[in-house]
Amino acid sequence: EYKECFSLYDKEQRGKIKATDLMVVMRCLGASPTPREVQRHLQIHGIDRDGELDFSTFLTIMHSQIKQEDPKKEILLAMLMTDKEKKGYIMASELRSKLMKLGEKLTHKEVDDLFKEANIEPNGKVKYDEFIHKITIPVWD
Repeated sequence: EYKECFSLYDKEQRGKIKATDLMVVMRCLGASPTPREVQRHLQIHGIDRDGELDFSTFLTIMHSQIKQEDPKKEILLAMLMTDKEKKGYIMASELRSKLMKLGEKLTHKEVDDLFKEANIEPNGKVKYDEFIHKITIPVWD
């Protein structure tokens, strides 16, 4: 699967993809790197934005990215930081605020779309376990 996806972006069939395509290829394979993380991966391997990387380097990058990613844990930690009384939920307004200010900041529309997808009322309570389950279910194309 990795080789097949990599090959789709290896336009000249030279066994290399452009550094600028790295994020797209990673996301096609289920990883969720931020632009900053992609830049860090490239820097670690001494590849500049105009450079290329071979399949072996790509596999190394994918391995380290997937190893560090645990979306459920990241989301849970963010929610727990907000829930000082350990109630098991936070208000939607508090979650909106966090999503728009922390990490990869979301826009109002992105938060609205996320809430709609997870069936969250704008002024409702958001239970951690239900929310995390709803937003981390794989999406089928």
